[in-house]
Order: sequence, then structure tokens, then C-alpha cells
Amino acid sequence: MKRRAFVLLGSALALAACASTTTGPTVGSDGRPLPRVYPITDANRDAIPFHLLDAVNTLRAAKSLPALTFDARLNAAAATHSRDMSVQNRPWHFGSDGSSPLVRVQRAGFTGRLVGELISETYETELETLSAWMAQPDTRGVIMDPTARTLGFAWFQEPGGKIWWTLVTGA
Repeated sequence: MKRRAFVLLGSALALAACASTTTGPTVGSDGRPLPRVYPITDANRDAIPFHLLDAVNTLRAAKSLPALTFDARLNAAAATHSRDMSVQNRPWHFGSDGSSPLVRVQRAGFTGRLVGELISETYETELETLSAWMAQPDTRGVIMDPTARTLGFAWFQEPGGKIWWTLVTGA
């Protein structure tokens, strides 16, 4: 009898070990996966802009468009706006002082032509955000504009994990 109990217990343990311990994504009331925080740390902070720039230039190269390069002034304008959107707690193109993207790049010292500005409020990575921008014709047009030559990119991450992304292109 002990032997039978031992065999049954052993079989039950073996089956339990085979069971999957992973769970699927947590979904919201709309059935879509809930956002997961993308932690921006000291270890990945410096690589993020270059991941985005490489991805943008790969997309542009596929359409025989010239590569973009970072412009420190556009980066500064993007950083200012990302933080300001967080302060305002809304993704939109106007600063809390009423400034437009054009005014912000001029304040940062950019003397070229502003091509466009893209913004996002999300928990997603820079590449997931780029993918969302590329999925829409109007935002894709800013990234793929053939006259664009420079890029500014920055973000602000709140303590809770929400990220405010800003991308600015110039010619």
C-alpha cells in the first residue's frame, strides 16, 4: 500500500513539475494587454537614443532617403518638451508657456527649418514607440520626410514608469 501511495505521489509531483508556471499577459477590461513599465536605467540610458537613430536610419535607407544625424539643439528642445508634457500631464505639441515646436527649436538655437515633431505618452520602449509612429501616415511622414537631415530625440520618465517621448526633425 505504501508503495502505491509513493508511486501516486511521485506521479503527481512529476505532473506538477511539467505544468507551466508562466502566466500570460495581464489584460485590461478592453481585452488588450496592460502596459508593462520599461525601466530606463543608467545602464541603458546612453544607448536608447542610438537605438532609435539606427532604427530610423534603417527605415530611411530602405526608401533610399539620406540618414539623419543628431543635432544637440534639437535634442535640447525635445528634452525640454518631454519634461514639460509630464508637468502638464498631457501629450500635446504646445508647451505650458504656449510655445510651439517652432518656438522651442528656435529657443534652443536651431537655425535650420523645423520639419516636424512627434510626441508620445507611453510605457513602451523607444522602438515600440517608433513602430507606433511608423504605423500612422502623418507621423511616418515626419520620420520619412526626404528633406529632413537632423534629428532631436529625448524623453522624460516619471517615477511610476510613464515615459514622455519627443522626436524632432529638421532640415
